[in-house]
Amino acid sequence: MHILYILFHGFDSASGISKKVIAQVNGLKEAGHNVSLCYYDVLEDGDKVRVYDKQIISNYGKGNWGALKSRFDFNPIIHHINLLNKEGHFPIDLCYIRSFHNASPSTISLVKKLKKNHIKVVMEIPTYPYDKEYMNPPLKISLGLKIDRLFRHRLAKNLDAIVTFSDCDTIFGQKTIKISNGISFYEIPLSTHVKGQNKRINLLAVAEVHFWHGLDRAIVGLGLYYQNRVNLPDNYPDVFFNIVGPINDETKKDFEEIIAKYNIEKYVIFHGSLHGEQLDHLFDITDIAVASLGRHRSNITKIKTLKNREYAARGIPFVYSEIDTDFENQPYIIKAPADESPLDIYSLLNFYNHLDLTPEQIRSTVEGLDWKIQMQRVINSIDK
Repeated sequence: MHILYILFHGFDSASGISKKVIAQVNGLKEAGHNVSLCYYDVLEDGDKVRVYDKQIISNYGKGNWGALKSRFDFNPIIHHINLLNKEGHFPIDLCYIRSFHNASPSTISLVKKLKKNHIKVVMEIPTYPYDKEYMNPPLKISLGLKIDRLFRHRLAKNLDAIVTFSDCDTIFGQKTIKISNGISFYEIPLSTHVKGQNKRINLLAVAEVHFWHGLDRAIVGLGLYYQNRVNLPDNYPDVFFNIVGPINDETKKDFEEIIAKYNIEKYVIFHGSLHGEQLDHLFDITDIAVASLGRHRSNITKIKTLKNREYAARGIPFVYSEIDTDFENQPYIIKAPADESPLDIYSLLNFYNHLDLTPEQIRSTVEGLDWKIQMQRVINSIDK
């Protein structure tokens, strides 16, 4: 197929979303498809532009006006497709759109014009439901969500399908194509960790930290572990919690208040954003990873997150609280309850002490989640 992937935002080398989009595009290419990428970008001089296969097809200008135009003016995409058709390029068979929670008359018009060009259109909704992911959003985002609520069902009606990582058969009245978040194995090195090589236990969470990650539950749990440690056998080790990724000031302040309450400043380390060898080193000394512990806070029961898959691909056991059907019965995961109770560090250590799997064995269980396989499932569904 000739596929156009449309992204309503730009790329950031530190963003997990950007890495995912690139991995999806590469997965489609590895499956034998021709893929064009269209996205929004901001140039060094502040100009807002739309890019199609590395070519600027529209310059919306600077400032708020440029940003506003870029959110609602998608005609340059259609004009460029028509130009390519006139020049004799292969016609596009499928348009894959990543939702930016931006249903509007403009996005509906874009989909209708794509379909007039005999292009099938699917939209990926990365997280569903998503309304409760926004806690007290600023006015700009709040207005955008209100517009999205008004038009999301009408937009969905004009699509051929919605791609979801949930178990929903329909979303906004449209049928779904269910896939799992994938893995780019060539980008994720296997952990070199050997169980028992450290006298301490290292926990690790890697995330752009939001309230639904529930890391406060892990910090409180760690505080209670040290508070009650005098009642535990002598062989229970020091436990350290490494947190990697950006955290907003308000959330970090909340974390620091919990840390001060339990006097565990020594045991919780904020590393900020790490990449490459520095991040790989932390993974290599990690005993147990901490995934999402608060998805219930955004009214999500079932989800297939990227982070669960990265931990498994690294070969690291992990804890999470939602339902992820790719991992529910795996022996290297431990489930935390989907509530506000502190993470039980004592149970976590007991689970780990009885675990007898190598990183290679853990990684082998997720080989079917390669992005090439997952994206081909979309194509197969469209072909049907």
